[in-house]
Amino acid sequence: MSAVTEQSHTTGTSVLDEVGNNIIHHVSNSSLKHPLINLPEKFRVEEGESWFSFLEMMSVTKHVLMLWIVAVILSTAIILPIQKYMKKEKPIPSGWMNIIETIVSFIRDSIVKPNIGSKFTNTWTPMILTFFFFILFANGIGLIPVFDLLGVLNRFLFQVPASDNHNLINSLLHGGVTATANFNVTAGLAVITFFSIMIAGSHAHGFINHWKNLVPHGLAWPVYIILIPIEIIGMFVKPFALTMRLAANMTGGHIAILAILSFMAIFADMFHSTATGLSVALFSIPMATAISGLEIIVVLVQAYVFTLLSAVFIGMAINVHH
Repeated sequence: MSAVTEQSHTTGTSVLDEVGNNIIHHVSNSSLKHPLINLPEKFRVEEGESWFSFLEMMSVTKHVLMLWIVAVILSTAIILPIQKYMKKEKPIPSGWMNIIETIVSFIRDSIVKPNIGSKFTNTWTPMILTFFFFILFANGIGLIPVFDLLGVLNRFLFQVPASDNHNLINSLLHGGVTATANFNVTAGLAVITFFSIMIAGSHAHGFINHWKNLVPHGLAWPVYIILIPIEIIGMFVKPFALTMRLAANMTGGHIAILAILSFMAIFADMFHSTATGLSVALFSIPMATAISGLEIIVVLVQAYVFTLLSAVFIGMAINVHH
């Protein structure tokens, strides 16, 4: 809190400006100016007065690192135990495998089978399960302030100034850790759903009939002039809705928590009193804690909603008569 107020006085900006920048800085991805891993400088090519860099386009940012971490954790916690379990002669689930089996059975029987149908349940269950576990782990890891705690230790224990951009831990502090708050990540997941809808419809009815099923049959031809453009727009609205819903929900919770905690610095600056900021903390910290608890529910709900809607959209392409 004092660091924010001191910085605002030295730069001549208000605390509100600094708080806004800090919140956006925390929930966004790390910029290309602060990549975690760079390619060699020889990949730079000059275009006029500016430098166009393949290095910057392909650098490992914070969210790319988090995607790698999620992939490793997901493989360790889900894929490897299942492979080990399937290699047994008489597999009997126990412990962690009981939890995995319960989740798999729930997704298959409560989401995939009712929406896609029993005929294609085994075909699409693996993809829906991959969506669920990936989003669940990515959302959950975003709630753990690992890099923020490292930053606190780096600043106060090791006495490393925040302006030292060459420090490894300082480079990790640029940007948030929730990969599913990045619209590029959620758009990538939504694009998979988009093409899965077309593949599922083409596999069930044939490529030509899938596109014919885009609109109901037997209507008067003037109706199709209006209906066909609407249905084509609807094709793109579905992945767009998936993209925005997941990313916005995962971003909104973090912004709310940071905004409430920022009340301490704002009121301390308004009344020029650190004691005022500390008294506001009696309100801000419990509220932020409550929202953090709500975020745990959001983590589960958003993973469930994305997989449910994906299954519904795929089922609509298969079960046209419904």
